[in-house]
Amino acid sequence: MRWLQPPTAESVLPLFHSIAALQRKASKAFFHSSLLLHLPYSIYSATHLATMASTVSAYKEKMKELSLLSLICSCFHTQPHPNTIYQYGDMEVKQLDKRASGQSFEVILKSPSDLSPESPVLSSPPKKRDLSLEELQKRLEAAEERRKIQEAQVLKQLAEKREHEREVLHKALEENNNFSRLAEEKLNYKMELSKEIREAHLAALRERLREKELHAAEVRRNKEQREEISG
Repeated sequence: MRWLQPPTAESVLPLFHSIAALQRKASKAFFHSSLLLHLPYSIYSATHLATMASTVSAYKEKMKELSLLSLICSCFHTQPHPNTIYQYGDMEVKQLDKRASGQSFEVILKSPSDLSPESPVLSSPPKKRDLSLEELQKRLEAAEERRKIQEAQVLKQLAEKREHEREVLHKALEENNNFSRLAEEKLNYKMELSKEIREAHLAALRERLREKELHAAEVRRNKEQREEISG
């Protein structure tokens, strides 16, 4: 018994491609039909409706053929195949592993934006034009002016910083002089106060000694007077 050659992914790619084209047509037909539902009946004709109906019908027939082809592939292929991706125009076909239900394929259509010729193309950046001697001279003068302004600002900041440091130093010296003067005045006051206290204490001692001497002299005089009276 002779077995038929089992279909491969390369042999079914045209079928997938035609199905993809019909699918896009069906999508456009569905879009036009949904758009025409909102328009007056007089705008579209019976020809448009017939074309859309035939496109949808052909798409359904191709889908039936795809289901039948998947069943046939499941009968012929008894060994699992590795995942394989085939490129065919604007379509990608990925062959999946075989299961008990049969062989399966994954059809990936490119986005319509990728196929649109109106899609924007990234242009190269514009080339820099050559500068003239006058423009170069103006740029150099502007750079020199900016340098002078920056230098003047730096010098101004340094002068302000030095002036601030000078003011801080002068204030510190003034505070130090004031502290020294106050400390000296306080010390002189304490010394004068101590001197006055010492002199007052000495004066009190002299006064007490003088009083003692006067008392002793009076006692001696009274004693002499008593002796003279008794004698």
